[in-house]
Amino acid sequence: MEKKKKWVLLSLSIPAFLLIFIFMIVPLGNAVRVSFFKWNGYSQKMKFIGLENYISLFSDKVFWRSTFNTFIYGFGSTLLQNIFGLSAALFVNKQFKGRNFVRLILYMPIMISGVIMGAIQYYVFNYDNGVLNNMLNLIGIGNIYWMKTGLGSVLIITLINSWQAMGFCMLIYLAGLQNIPKMYEEAALLDGASKRQIFFKVDIPLLMPAITTAVITNLIGGLKLYDIIVTLTNGGPNRKSLSLSYYISLLYFNDEKAGYSAAVGIGLFLIIFAVAVPINRYLRSKEVEY
Repeated sequence: MEKKKKWVLLSLSIPAFLLIFIFMIVPLGNAVRVSFFKWNGYSQKMKFIGLENYISLFSDKVFWRSTFNTFIYGFGSTLLQNIFGLSAALFVNKQFKGRNFVRLILYMPIMISGVIMGAIQYYVFNYDNGVLNNMLNLIGIGNIYWMKTGLGSVLIITLINSWQAMGFCMLIYLAGLQNIPKMYEEAALLDGASKRQIFFKVDIPLLMPAITTAVITNLIGGLKLYDIIVTLTNGGPNRKSLSLSYYISLLYFNDEKAGYSAAVGIGLFLIIFAVAVPINRYLRSKEVEY
């Protein structure tokens, strides 16, 4: 019976394994293959150059700037998204009139695509007739070039991405909070614990599965950030707000360096793998059963 059960589970897993193989393993293997060639992306002529594309990464200033930005997008967005999301979840977990409406408002930004969100925020932060500058003009303050520097653009993109994805974190934490048995908090109150102590000593440890899910999901999403950058800054000024994902796209479609683009893509994959796996393992080790 046990053997039959294992075969049933294996047969049910085969479609998932096939999808992973077709849409993940095969493209990854092809990217590794292409990264060893000099290729423009459409010609049938491919020149084998070995590790030259990977060696070029070490002297590519745009690659290292994009890598630096990618870490800010990844870790910065993850930090802000989880702080905003947990705060929102604690708020909407309380009983008050209009709670469902507030939940809807907080969740709405995640329903807008990143490309559209970037386009909307462009008209908020734009120097000429931008919403923010128009508001400042009303109180006698001149226009501010919000995205004049690369770092300023990166920080604004990080903030927008964090605000947009906050609703996703809110749902995860809200589900986690509602899954915590009330008896633990009641027992802590009887023992004289304050609300602050209950939050850090009871709620946070029991929320670790939700924290793990939210952190890893947002971290990977932040490290792959692409769409908001395209419509908000287009990688500017002077390619200083590029993420690695957007740099890969520019190398392939604009610069026609498909082989080098593949090498950068492999670099991004290794970065995400090296960052996400140990963090996921650490957070999993902190989870408790209840």
